[in-house]
Amino acid sequence: MARLGAWIEPRPEGIYVRPADAWIDPSQPKARALVTHGHADHARGGHDKVWATPETLAIMACRYGPQPENPVAYGESVRLGEVDIRFIPAGHVLGSAQIVLDHGGERIVVSGDYKRRPDPTCAPFEPVPCDVFVTEATFGLPVFRHPATAEEIDRLLQRLHDNPDRCILVGAYALGKAQRLIVEMRCRGHHDPIYIHGALERLCDLYAQFGVPLGDLRPATGVSKEKLKGRIILAPPGSLNDRWSRRLPDPITAMASGWMRIRQRARQRLVEMPLIVSDHADWDELTETIRELAPREVWITHGREDALKHWCMTRQIKARELNLVGYEDEDD
Repeated sequence: MARLGAWIEPRPEGIYVRPADAWIDPSQPKARALVTHGHADHARGGHDKVWATPETLAIMACRYGPQPENPVAYGESVRLGEVDIRFIPAGHVLGSAQIVLDHGGERIVVSGDYKRRPDPTCAPFEPVPCDVFVTEATFGLPVFRHPATAEEIDRLLQRLHDNPDRCILVGAYALGKAQRLIVEMRCRGHHDPIYIHGALERLCDLYAQFGVPLGDLRPATGVSKEKLKGRIILAPPGSLNDRWSRRLPDPITAMASGWMRIRQRARQRLVEMPLIVSDHADWDELTETIRELAPREVWITHGREDALKHWCMTRQIKARELNLVGYEDEDD
């Protein structure tokens, strides 16, 4: 008797779906690629054909140029070879999807990156019961329990209110995190102009094109120090302490990331105000999702694999590490 999921071949460069002759999130150019979302550790250019949500394809086009695209809307079913394939919301960033694979009476769900908490910039995670759940484990340790997003945003806005003669420079990943912070601030009542680094402009424009309301955004470059006092400025994490930031009015340096739970990470980045805001599932979300889906097996793509594998095994859920290469965004 063939083992469960024998038709899926995890390889270092991605997950090969043999009866569809297609790869999921391959790190090398392939003839057929199924892409879960637009982050660079999952979406690469150079494939002959790409299946993804329209939003993910637009993100890839923004980053790599026009793609040989095959758009698949959420819930739509396509058939490649002998496999029925659906893209289901993952709640990670705009257009992010889990990939549901049905073949030979078995269902495998590849989560890509995901989170369970609300995010006003993307469709929420949709649980799909399955035989095999292929999950990430970026924050797969019990120490990673993210606080409520609203609490972190309120801390940020209170700090701004308390320091009217300074600005707050927030490091945020260009895709997903920056736009989410902007909308979360709007939801907490901050409707002043928000200034952004030039590296964020194209993706903010793309989010707006897909109907995500970002409010009044303005380029930070070329604005006088006086005008930037009492303002929030968003920039890529790599710009927090470079020459670009030195022209700002006594900035309070912040960074939004799940890694800000680790104080040493904040100190290494010279971050004065750590904001624990993540687009990945924390420990409780990872384990509660597995409980909810009740898969027969759990396969772990990347992250803190050992702890999540141990948690599964102690609950009589078979688990394995896939040891895929090139995944995990340190700037989350």
